[in-house]
Amino acid sequence: MDKSAIIDSLKNQLKEQYERAVAAVQDAAEAATGDDTKAESKYDTRGLEASYLAAGQVEQADRMARELGAVEAFHFPDFTDATPIAPGALVEGVLDGKKVYYLLAPGGGGLTVNTEDGAVVTVLGSDAPLRGHLLDAKTGAKIERPPLQITGVK
Repeated sequence: MDKSAIIDSLKNQLKEQYERAVAAVQDAAEAATGDDTKAESKYDTRGLEASYLAAGQVEQADRMARELGAVEAFHFPDFTDATPIAPGALVEGVLDGKKVYYLLAPGGGGLTVNTEDGAVVTVLGSDAPLRGHLLDAKTGAKIERPPLQITGVK
């Protein structure tokens, strides 16, 4: 499994999400200021509602920009099976009899990355509870919740 390819794929996904968020901001801003949302009476709130939507879209785009920047600036170190798990690790494990993969990244939590060999890697952001359980563990360790056996770290 190529860790650098997984990281590149994560960066591409984050870039695409950011670009979509920026486009949504532009659309929402146009909707908030367009002729279609001019109030026709004192009870017409279409313009106000559109401005709230635009503000929410700006917040989402800002969050995406921060996550993308964090992932692009982060150095993903190489690990060995004897190295304690830390941010940047690609963790292989067995959960309910199935192989699972997790990437501990500074952004993109919750995203999944499909590898060339058909595996799925779940990105664990800094807020993920599982990430907290994995930190400082080593290959061979067992996590109780969820019942996960760590079988490798890269």
